[in-house]
Amino acid sequence: MKKVSSYWIVSLLFSLIIWLGLPNPSYADSQSINAQTIHVLHRLSFGPRPGDIERVKSMGINNYIQSQLRPETIRESSKIMQKMAKFPNFNLAPTELYKKTVPPLKKGAKDFTQKQRREMNKSIRKVLQESEDARLLQAIFSNKQLQEVMVDFWFNHFNISVDKGNLTRLLVGTYERDAIRPYALGNFRNLLGATAHHPAMLFYLDNWLNTAPGSKGARGRFKGLNENYARELMELHTIGVNGGYTQQDIITLARIFTGWGIQRRGGDGSGFKFNPNRHDNSDKIFLGIPIKGGGIDEGEKALDILASHPSTARFISYKLAQYFVADRPPGSLVNKLAKRFQETNGNIRDVLQTLFNSPEFWNEKYYKSKFKTPYQYIVSAARATNTDKPRWGRIKRILEQLGMKLYACKTPDGYKNTKEAWLNPDAMMRRISFATIISRGQLNQGQPRRINHRQLRATLGNNFSTQTQAVISNSPDSLQSALILGSPEMMEK
Repeated sequence: MKKVSSYWIVSLLFSLIIWLGLPNPSYADSQSINAQTIHVLHRLSFGPRPGDIERVKSMGINNYIQSQLRPETIRESSKIMQKMAKFPNFNLAPTELYKKTVPPLKKGAKDFTQKQRREMNKSIRKVLQESEDARLLQAIFSNKQLQEVMVDFWFNHFNISVDKGNLTRLLVGTYERDAIRPYALGNFRNLLGATAHHPAMLFYLDNWLNTAPGSKGARGRFKGLNENYARELMELHTIGVNGGYTQQDIITLARIFTGWGIQRRGGDGSGFKFNPNRHDNSDKIFLGIPIKGGGIDEGEKALDILASHPSTARFISYKLAQYFVADRPPGSLVNKLAKRFQETNGNIRDVLQTLFNSPEFWNEKYYKSKFKTPYQYIVSAARATNTDKPRWGRIKRILEQLGMKLYACKTPDGYKNTKEAWLNPDAMMRRISFATIISRGQLNQGQPRRINHRQLRATLGNNFSTQTQAVISNSPDSLQSALILGSPEMMEK
């Protein structure tokens, strides 16, 4: 036991020292087909599963990229289809979920009984659990990996949090399913519009309360302007904090979105409702552009303006370059992406094509330059170890302990994807500790089976620095899988 403990302490120090200050580790043959394949699999997917490196080499790197850019052409994993069918609430519309989980108040009652509230909370927790499990299931097993990567990107860009209240807990799965996933590689304006109309976003950023003062509907809780959504729509979703807007533009945009609210029961099932009695029908000037008072159409016009704004093209392009290339992406790449964004009216697939064709994406100095978020790390570990029957509860607890509880970033800017946000001694100690759990096969249901370190090396392409190779090779067989999973290379992408 003493020998094992000493090896483990050495491995901890090894990982921490490399990450927290020593020069970059040295790699051999970094521009080989093997290195390029691994680079693509780490950037366009959540890392390789057994056989993925060989499969991508066989089909060709460019063919792999083209297929991932067109997920509709990829046959989905049968495992996903079978498991998704076991989630009874997954395909329900927002109003159907509300009807199923939230009981109507009894006649004359102002609140739920304790029993009703307990049953309601239990039902909502079940729906949320299914939503979380469905997200992880698709991230780990889907053959449409770039789509899953973009779901992660866009959800954090258009973040909502389950900590806001029961309505976001109930509807977060429908938000991802209806507002994010269908448009992850589509048109930005469509994506923006889908998030703007979804009841989960309207609830999270309080626009469901947004009411024109003095209007027919201005009473009770609906008594005045609420600027929250308008502010974040510009600052975080579109033109960015330096995009050239004023406080008056925020107020005007809030007036434009008065009356955009929530329909809990009935309607078309989407959960969206526009209430003209709470809308400010006056003419407006937004970002210097006149908008004629015209009800819900004003909001659509404002979304058109924001989606086509040059600052939006640059803001989104910077975030994509940061996500796929480097924490401080080269300006040359951001300029190219912004130009393509404007040329294609926000076609996300075309912008990504430009990114993946760029010399910056293939520049050797950006290989392994990104540090995985806890979500990316745990999903990639589950994929690399061929976890076929995951313990969803354990995975979610690990994510929470690593500071990235699923769907629970409280601030509207979402979880960060930079090394600075996640790399610190405490986080490293936790990750390396969890690497031990994973190496023992404890992410899988049933009797745990220790992960075969030779298979794990092959799955990851044996692409380790000389320092890592030395530490792993000089350690007992029983520790090698844990060392691989806790190595800098496993936490890089």
